[in-house]
Amino acid sequence: MFRALRISSASDPGEADSPKPRSRVDLVEDLDDDALGEESAGDVTVDVEYSSINFKDGLALAGRPGIAKIDPLIPGIDLVGTVATSTDPRWKAGDAVIVNGFGMGEGHNGGLSERARVSADWLVARPEAISAERAAAIGTAGYTAMLCVLALERAHATGSGTLDGDVLVTGAAGGVGSVAIALLSRLGHRVVASTGRMTEADYLRALGAADVIDRTPLGEPGKPLQRQRWSGAVDSAGGPTLANVLAQLNYGGTVAACGLAQSSNLPTTVLPFILRGVTLAGIDSVYAPLELRQTAWNRLATDLDLDLLDSMTTTVPLADAPAQAERILAGQVRGRIAVDVRA
Repeated sequence: MFRALRISSASDPGEADSPKPRSRVDLVEDLDDDALGEESAGDVTVDVEYSSINFKDGLALAGRPGIAKIDPLIPGIDLVGTVATSTDPRWKAGDAVIVNGFGMGEGHNGGLSERARVSADWLVARPEAISAERAAAIGTAGYTAMLCVLALERAHATGSGTLDGDVLVTGAAGGVGSVAIALLSRLGHRVVASTGRMTEADYLRALGAADVIDRTPLGEPGKPLQRQRWSGAVDSAGGPTLANVLAQLNYGGTVAACGLAQSSNLPTTVLPFILRGVTLAGIDSVYAPLELRQTAWNRLATDLDLDLLDSMTTTVPLADAPAQAERILAGQVRGRIAVDVRA
C-alpha cells in the first residue's frame, strides 16, 4: 500500500436541478498498485522519493480546468526515485531515475505519490552529483532553464565566456527564472533579472543577477523595433513581454521562449527577424528527446551551484502540497518547492 494525492471530480449540490462539477484533492493513504493503471511491456515501477510543485501542478491542484485529463488523477509532472521493478532491460531495480513531463500528472498518473508506473522511455538516469531532493528541487522548472541555456548556446547567443551584452531573464523570481540566473551567471554572463516583485531584488542578486528591473515596462505594448539592449534572453512570460524582448534584442541575438505566464499571444511583427536577424527559439520540456534531456541533466550536475539551489528551495511534506497551489498561481512562491512524498 502507498500514499498519494488524488484529484477527482465531485458533485457540488448547487441547485437541485443543476449540479456543478468540481475537482477535489485528497491525500489517500491506502492505494495499491492497481491504482497506477494497467501494466504493459516496457513499464517501470518507481518507488518515488521526491516530487515538486510547478505552475502546471498548481493549476491541477487548484482544480483549474484543462490540466487533469483522466479522473481520478494522481498529479505531479516530476518524480525522482529508484526503480522497483522493470520489464525493460535498460533499467533494473535500484537504479536512480528522474521523470519530467511526458504528460505525467495530466493524462497519466504522476509523481505526487509514493509509487508510480511510467514508460521506460521516459526515464533519465539521475547524475550521482545531484541528490534525490536536489533533483526534485531542480524539477521541470530547472531542467527547462537548462534547455534554454543550451538553446542560447546553440544559437551562439552565449557560448563560453562573457557575453558582449546583457542576458535578460524574465519571470526572474520564479522557478525557471531563478535557476536560469544561477546557471547563466556561473557560466560567466552578465544577467539582468526582470520581475514584478522588486522586493526580491536582494534574492535575485544573491543568485547572480547583476541588475534587477521592474517588469512593468516590458509587459506593456511597445514598438516592433526598439533600442538594442540584450544579446540573449530567457522568457517565461510570452505576450507583450516577449514581443518587447524581441524588439530589444541586439543584432543576431536569441531569446529562448519557454512559458506564457503573461499571455500565449505574441503581438509582434517580422521586423526584428528580418532587420536584426534575431532568433526566437521555442523550448519544449514535455516531449524533449531523451538524449537532450540527459545532456541537460548532466550539465545541471556540473554548471548549477547546488548551494544556490538549496537557497532557493523549500521542501514540504506530501500533505502540504495542495496548499502551495494558489500561492504559486498568485506568483507568491520564490524559487522552487520540492515535495518529500514519504514525509
